[in-house]
Amino acid sequence: MRIAVIGAGIVGVTTAYELAADGHQPVVFERRNSVAAENSFANAGIVAPGYVAPWAAPGMPRRLLAQMLARHAAWRLRPGADPGAWRWLWRWWRACQPARYQEQRSAMHRLAAYSQQRLHEIRRLHRLDYERSEGYLVLLRGERDVALAMPGLELLRQMEVPAQLLDPQHCREREPHLHPDTPLSAGIAVPGDEVGNCRQFAHLLREEAQRLGARFEFGTEALAIDPDTRPILLLEARGAGSGGPGLGGPAEAVAPKRRREQFDAVVVCAAVPSLKLLEPLGMGLPLMPVHGYSLSAALRNHERGPLSAVMDERYKVVISRQGSRVRVAGGAELGGAPERHSQAVLATLYKVLHDWFPGAAQLQQVQVWKGARPMLPDGPPVIGASGAPGVWLNLGHGASGWALACGSARLLADQLNRRSPAIDAGAFLAARFARR
Repeated sequence: MRIAVIGAGIVGVTTAYELAADGHQPVVFERRNSVAAENSFANAGIVAPGYVAPWAAPGMPRRLLAQMLARHAAWRLRPGADPGAWRWLWRWWRACQPARYQEQRSAMHRLAAYSQQRLHEIRRLHRLDYERSEGYLVLLRGERDVALAMPGLELLRQMEVPAQLLDPQHCREREPHLHPDTPLSAGIAVPGDEVGNCRQFAHLLREEAQRLGARFEFGTEALAIDPDTRPILLLEARGAGSGGPGLGGPAEAVAPKRRREQFDAVVVCAAVPSLKLLEPLGMGLPLMPVHGYSLSAALRNHERGPLSAVMDERYKVVISRQGSRVRVAGGAELGGAPERHSQAVLATLYKVLHDWFPGAAQLQQVQVWKGARPMLPDGPPVIGASGAPGVWLNLGHGASGWALACGSARLLADQLNRRSPAIDAGAFLAARFARR
């Protein structure tokens, strides 16, 4: 089948690859001039299935309210007068119930574990060489942090995830460059967790998808979908042109031009911008941008900084090694302008980097990034048929797009091909929002 894939972030690229691997002819439409140019551009790079969890957790509303005035808050709430944001918060609050949280976290963990398995299969099959390292250590500064982490640790054990509670000495053996003066009560490690450069992987997988027959059209935005057994896309090309198998190099700019094109199916993977395509079809998914930030800077030398990645549990900030660079990622900002950077969030990122790895990075030139994580109120993404004929969905992965991408793409491709997927797809159906 000839299938349109809308969006070339990590989810769109993996979806195109899996469809091409099944013998389909995917055509990917991306409004930017490259893959992984928005939310997949500079994320933390963590692939840790045990820590893929819904934001809707028991006690989270109370913690969010308690942090609203804190100087280094992990979460920031700026819904303003947007009624959609307040409706989203209401749904999110309802999802913060213990039974629902355990159910949704278990589903997300199954998908994340499957996704990591599929990531490894693809990496071995194509010998993909991207920046990666083994290990992920959650740092607990004080006894209160340890106490707050215990319910999550117990849930990991219930899900048969072999999580290890480490004393400070063993934490420093795993990450020997942690600053000795920063208080550390314990750490949590899960064997098999890893770090990988999401953007590098997306570029490499795009090349493999093209070899299998996929085509990428950059600078091209999908404006509308006319659903049917053979849906039609209204497209607007604004500059980059197309890149088929074997094509590379910069594309020539072209004047904006609209056209209509018919496909056997359409898969929407365009994160938050998907809403303007889906709402006219009667699919008002409660999808909200929750903004995250990162700082990237060169390491002063390879003997400093993290060996792989650590996460400061108190501030929800990840510090990861990306080749010869260090990346500091965190912040969860609901609301606010996409183009406006929060100096408070950035100050927290710098603080956590200085606390654990002072002097490790060359801070004279820092790449600052802000991305809009496409988050659904209950946590799991939507993967599968949309309810409109010919239209499929693979979106709403929140902050876990990289960790869930390969499994989500395989799950979507199996459903589209009417094959039984390797894991139960029931928790990821769009119909769950029609009932609430």
